[in-house]
Amino acid sequence: MNASPKLVAAFVLSALLVVGARAPRLASPRLRQAPRCLLFPANNPWHTRVDTLPVAANSATMIAAIGAEDSLVPSFGSGLSQRDHAPIGMPYNVVGARQKKVRVSFLYRSDKGPYPIPRNVRIQGGPNSTGDRHTIIVDRDRCILYELWALYPQGNGWRAGSGAIWNLRSNRLRPNGLTSADAAGLPILPALVRYDEVARGAILHALRFTAPRTRAAHVYPARHDASDSNDPNLPPMGLRLRLRASFDVSGFPPQARVVLIALKRYGMLLADNGLPWYISGVPDRHWNNRDLDTLSRVKGSDFEVVDTSSLPKPGA
Repeated sequence: MNASPKLVAAFVLSALLVVGARAPRLASPRLRQAPRCLLFPANNPWHTRVDTLPVAANSATMIAAIGAEDSLVPSFGSGLSQRDHAPIGMPYNVVGARQKKVRVSFLYRSDKGPYPIPRNVRIQGGPNSTGDRHTIIVDRDRCILYELWALYPQGNGWRAGSGAIWNLRSNRLRPNGLTSADAAGLPILPALVRYDEVARGAILHALRFTAPRTRAAHVYPARHDASDSNDPNLPPMGLRLRLRASFDVSGFPPQARVVLIALKRYGMLLADNGLPWYISGVPDRHWNNRDLDTLSRVKGSDFEVVDTSSLPKPGA
């Protein structure tokens, strides 16, 4: 009896995942709700593979500073969080060109806008959250990304800690020294783990992670830092890490395995201060939380810092 095309495709995909085979070079990822828009060009730093680059000389020191014995934590999943009773992760909003734009008052120097904030905007942690309250909005017609940190209603308008506006078709970086909605001055959306890409079998970009203590320094593609310490043993914002090639991912369930293969191929960038080894993603009812929880079997010592000095620097 001949196998169906679907079964053959599933078998091939499973084999690729298990052995970590090299993925074909594809165009920049796109959002399902905004198919005309790239999530930045294909040569953007977020889409650059780092699995063949050398290990940085200070790798062991940086890993120790972040937490060699601490576990990897997926800060996304299905259902509601116990703390906020809101979807787990960073949601994003997609609007059209006709969405009304409003002014936002900022605590720190930011892109003035205005910002197309919909009436029922989805905020990280929900409308009553007292956490970071990151807010991500994509204009699917103009391919413009709007990101805000600490967004709160204020009278008939809004206030936020900081905000940034990005052209999704461009590699242009923030001015050096200027923050975004993230401490490193980087965009958040292209770094998030999304269920639709995991369901397709491959994440084609680097991820975002946090560390408890950082240095008052940043490296490309980061543009900003948030520390008072000049300790050279602490990691700078923008530091890029990857999961060791020797780490065996074959025993992990499907969703976790796709994440781990991406961490081998594309790695992750230090984007903000926070708990060690927290990686960010989009909430989705299709996540299997038990599957994702197996990522805690990965320790900081399973990572290494990548020497990215040989890579081109588009947008710099």
